[in-house]
Amino acid sequence: MRAQHLSRAAVGTVLALALAACGGGGGFSGKSSSDGGDKGTVRMLVNITPNLTQSYWEGLVKPFEQANPGVDVKIEAPTGKTVADTLPQQLAAGNAPDVVETLMADRTLAPQMLDLTDQSWTKGTPLVQEAALGGRIYTVGVGEQAQSLIFYNKTAFTKAGIAQPPTTLDELTQDMGKLKSAGYLPLQTAGDFVTGLQMLQLADPSLAQSHPQWYQDIRAKRLKVGDSMLPYLKLYKSWLDKGYLDKNAMGLKYPDSQTRFFSGKSAMYVMGSWFTASEATAKKDFEVGVFPAPVQAGQKSPGPQGATMAAPYMVLKSTKHRALALKLVQWLVTDKAAVTSQLQQDGNFRKGYDRKFTPLEQQVQQILDAAPSGVPQGEGYGDYTLPSGFNDAWNTQVQGLYVGRSPEKVASAVDEWVSAHS
Repeated sequence: MRAQHLSRAAVGTVLALALAACGGGGGFSGKSSSDGGDKGTVRMLVNITPNLTQSYWEGLVKPFEQANPGVDVKIEAPTGKTVADTLPQQLAAGNAPDVVETLMADRTLAPQMLDLTDQSWTKGTPLVQEAALGGRIYTVGVGEQAQSLIFYNKTAFTKAGIAQPPTTLDELTQDMGKLKSAGYLPLQTAGDFVTGLQMLQLADPSLAQSHPQWYQDIRAKRLKVGDSMLPYLKLYKSWLDKGYLDKNAMGLKYPDSQTRFFSGKSAMYVMGSWFTASEATAKKDFEVGVFPAPVQAGQKSPGPQGATMAAPYMVLKSTKHRALALKLVQWLVTDKAAVTSQLQQDGNFRKGYDRKFTPLEQQVQQILDAAPSGVPQGEGYGDYTLPSGFNDAWNTQVQGLYVGRSPEKVASAVDEWVSAHS
């Protein structure tokens, strides 16, 4: 699940200090004097989620270990809340892993990572050029994740008299009223990272049409994040005031929000395509459907789909097992069985890879096919980025709506944060 990658709070400050301690350098070609050879332990820091469990990761890399006698891939879960919290702590302590999964290179992270531009096997991996930084490749991934999706309880829609999913935000609001009258919580949310993520996912298709050069305009100070997001903050606050969202949802953890949705008490759940993997194994007494996030009135529907790299990997420049770490990452993103397993496990997609699709995944694929384009989300990636830590800052401010902050104050606080970190 890509959701945790979206949070990189505190990385910038600590990495800046660690960079001075660890030193810089260029790309990598072949073994170096610090290379541990073809045997030894490779430490891989990974994202742990309801889909991507510790046991899943260990099972995933077992064939690699079997094919490379003397190699032990040590799977490490975050010691902080997320990988983003854990990596800077490890770097500052001089105890960084060899490989990190779930983060993507930005201007702070890139100096700590191996330059993979000259590695031929990176070519053709999903979104590799889009994630490049200054034309250099530091991050490679397994597949793509759709972000701007609304999963819904088909039984709830039928009982509420909703024949077709909404295509505009106005229609979505109207349908929420019908669902509430039918006895359902219209939209399921939660605390953790979920609150801010869902707002970004909902806004992407509209924002990409009203501000096609959004990232460039923000960086050039021609546009402010808060100002451009204010209409969506106001809409969200109106939903909260009308009881379309649970006002106590901030006490709910991400896994529990999925459980609430599957219990049949809530009608819609905004989340990325990885949710399809949870749906496939969940116990429920209704059919789940999915539709693309609606757009503003007068805009083209469907709009651009928020898209991110699924299971991004980077190799730390400080590794003592460069050749082995590179070999592992190459295997993770190019080996047919390894790629297929990761796509299947976390509900991801990749052209040219056939795997068994659930009915819900087939619907997501149709949404991806119908989208006119894909757009970065939140902090973005590659050269299209906001300051590191934006997603956490945004999430914190959005959650302020639940304790009485006005949309205007939230927007202003977001702009102050971006200005201070640009």
